[in-house]
Amino acid sequence: MVTAAGTAKDADDDGHATGAEAAREAVREDGRAPGGRPPGGGPLPRPLLRAAVELYLDLHAHPELSGHEHRTAGRLAARLAEHGCTVTRSVGGGHGLVGVLRNGPGPTVLLRTELDALPVTEATGLPYASTTPGVMHACGHDLHIAAVAGAVAHLAATRDSWRGTVLVVGQPEEETLRGARSLLTEGRLYERFGVPDAVLAQHAAPLPAGTLAHVPAGGPPLMAGSLAVEAVLHGRGGHAATPHLNVDPVLMAAATVLRLRTVVAEATAPAEQAVLTVGSVRAGERGNITPDHAELSLTVRAFTEEALDRLAAAAERVVRAEAAASGAPRTPEFTVTARSPALRPDPALTARVRRAHEALLGPGRVLDLAGSAATEDFPHFASDRQSGDAGPGASAGAVPVAYWMLGTTGAGPWRTARAGGTPVPPNHAPGFAPDVRAALPVGIGALAAAARQVLDPGPAGSPEAAS
Repeated sequence: MVTAAGTAKDADDDGHATGAEAAREAVREDGRAPGGRPPGGGPLPRPLLRAAVELYLDLHAHPELSGHEHRTAGRLAARLAEHGCTVTRSVGGGHGLVGVLRNGPGPTVLLRTELDALPVTEATGLPYASTTPGVMHACGHDLHIAAVAGAVAHLAATRDSWRGTVLVVGQPEEETLRGARSLLTEGRLYERFGVPDAVLAQHAAPLPAGTLAHVPAGGPPLMAGSLAVEAVLHGRGGHAATPHLNVDPVLMAAATVLRLRTVVAEATAPAEQAVLTVGSVRAGERGNITPDHAELSLTVRAFTEEALDRLAAAAERVVRAEAAASGAPRTPEFTVTARSPALRPDPALTARVRRAHEALLGPGRVLDLAGSAATEDFPHFASDRQSGDAGPGASAGAVPVAYWMLGTTGAGPWRTARAGGTPVPPNHAPGFAPDVRAALPVGIGALAAAARQVLDPGPAGSPEAAS
């Protein structure tokens, strides 16, 4: 799917697209985001947009998996430092980073972006496609980083119009659901950098590029809660010619996977939304050897903590029962490796942010969004101020969070899909390719406009606005 800003014609010495031509294409003559009225009283500067697009193209071409985001973190840190942020690296024991932009007394707003990519082989055919075999920014985190960097650049350039502190968090390991908790607990994020008055984030979605989407007030959670599980089934390895002497963990795993597919139907009411997915099965090396173990990776998604607990218990029963039925020599291992609650944006904060987005784009480009079984570890940023316990935002001591979707699908592919043609590639698909020209300027403006709803206004020339 051809998207972004046309063809990147310039190349570096290695033959990789530099993105300079694409950056020029991505900036309209007046420097405005398509269909939008940028915050701060004027259009987004063309150099700012060019820099954001070039950052996006570079990150897209050089994705890094969860836990290995060293280069990505470095690129973001450098951009934040350019705009006056004090940057701290290696927050939380991994590649997490925090940038702090202080601009006098006032509220603190935290802007979160993820850093990691996915183990997906890109199939977009784009000139700036991934140069890392088997790794791709298939979830839009590169777009999120570029949008945050652009928003900070815009806020820094217009700092005479606001007062307060902007915290920027570059979060590693979102795809494993471990990064947010690592920042908050191991990195002592709020203890070291202060408890923010609000936390904001956005996420790329296969909606029309140039639009934003919010969950309606009083509606369902925006995203499901989730837990990740690693299960190990133990067999007895041996020669493939003597199956009667072996206990085959491959057959054990196959039976377990089929049985797990019935868990949701048997453990939840018909009206209750839940999903159980076995995403990975690993066993053996050669066809003539019975291995001694098999490994399963699965996720459970539901909209209540009770449902997550119930489904996890049912899945564990299945794993243990299938092992026992197969005569496994050892009890299987069933380990929950990560967990995140359902995402429930704060209603009052969301209403303020939505009004700002409608002022930016017009009400017709700000859509209502139904709840999704997708999941995020972003809800952990709504941790209780005193206890640090993660929660959905219901506690009186919780940090308000707002979260919205950023449309990424170009007009042509969207019309084709609506007419019954080729479906729009979703997140995590090899063909996922945001229309950068339309999506990135809106993402920059959306974050900056939302941040201004938290920060205090600071009139031009006010001494309090100076850093």
